[in-house]
Amino acid sequence: MRKTEDIFNFKETSDECIKCGKCIPVCTVHQINPDEVTSPRGFIDLLGAYQDGNLELDKNAKDIFESCFLCTNCVEVCPNSLPTDMIIEEVRKDLADKFGIAWFKKVFFTLLRHRWLMDVMMKLGYTFKTCGFKQDTKKGGMIPRFPMPIIKSGRFLPSLSKTSFLNKYPEDISHGGKRRVAIFIGCLANYNYTEIGDSLIDILEELGIDAFIPKEQLCCSAPAYFTGDFYTVETLSKKNIEYFESFIDDVEAIIIPEATCSAMIKHDWEVFFTNQGLQDWAYRANQLNKKIFMATEWLEQNTDLKGKLAKKGKTISETITYHDACHAKKVQGIYKEPRELLSQNYNIKEMSDSDRCCGFGGVTMQTEKYHLAELAGMPKAKMIEETGAKIVSAECSACRMQIGNSLHQAKVDVVFKNPVELIADALK
Repeated sequence: MRKTEDIFNFKETSDECIKCGKCIPVCTVHQINPDEVTSPRGFIDLLGAYQDGNLELDKNAKDIFESCFLCTNCVEVCPNSLPTDMIIEEVRKDLADKFGIAWFKKVFFTLLRHRWLMDVMMKLGYTFKTCGFKQDTKKGGMIPRFPMPIIKSGRFLPSLSKTSFLNKYPEDISHGGKRRVAIFIGCLANYNYTEIGDSLIDILEELGIDAFIPKEQLCCSAPAYFTGDFYTVETLSKKNIEYFESFIDDVEAIIIPEATCSAMIKHDWEVFFTNQGLQDWAYRANQLNKKIFMATEWLEQNTDLKGKLAKKGKTISETITYHDACHAKKVQGIYKEPRELLSQNYNIKEMSDSDRCCGFGGVTMQTEKYHLAELAGMPKAKMIEETGAKIVSAECSACRMQIGNSLHQAKVDVVFKNPVELIADALK
């Protein structure tokens, strides 16, 4: 599990790298592009040279530093726990300052900063989606009918819901009034995979726990952070912190059914503010962390959900397999909790390497470097197929989007479901 780091110094990190090579076999990009330059120790060496004034941040350097998936595999095996992913996030800010951010990313990040505008655009997208996409209702996705800018032909994308999760429910949902938790839903679960939120509401109802749905919550800012748009990160994180502080004393916890959002809020906000020298905001982010949890983490540790599921027995015949999202296991140390809950009702067949990064990698990887994401996803689709399971699960919609596409490209007939969906199905 990751610890918060102090302000980074590229040269110090480079000097601390002993070049042992333990990071090489586990590096996601090195597995598909075996080049020393785009390896963790290669990234670190180049950043040391950059700080020494011996490397210019030119287009070639930009291409190199944008090739990292930020999977944190290297950090996990590094004997010195060097924060390779974090220093790359920092240098991407310098690259964004020098070269700017692509127009489509600017549009996307603008939408993330303004919920009402995102609502309008998603509603328009839902209304006209059949004009440009074929629907796959079984797997909850859509495929472009013709080539589109940035989107490769034949790619499997998440479908849009008619009504977002935040607009579907009232702010307060009573289930007995004795306990109360808030839900931070995440953008993909809010607009695309709304069944995740529906299932979480059903679980809380079964447990008799009131649900508070904060209507003014904004994006966690992870897409902007991984891209180097620190203006958007600071704007969104500050607004969210101020909003969370207004109700945090009135709830037991803020539960998040998304690994990336949870890691960003619980870990990266504090790191971001620390690195920017904004210690007061880092402290405020840290204080909130005491009540912020991934959904399965909190449900397994703080409720009798496991007992309720155990009483049902293994009544569900489908075998499932579980993928460990990088931001769940490596960043937050969460992997046992979802399995503890799911194993009460499902047979879990572990894949050969559940830790292997699925290859999502962020906005840049999914657009300008999609060829790398596609290559990284192929081994994951293969190992899922080899389990014989008909359902793959992970508590991360970014993984869902990437793995869903990888399975589609490999023609593997497996459905992806968030663990809270499977748990809600078992309770029914």
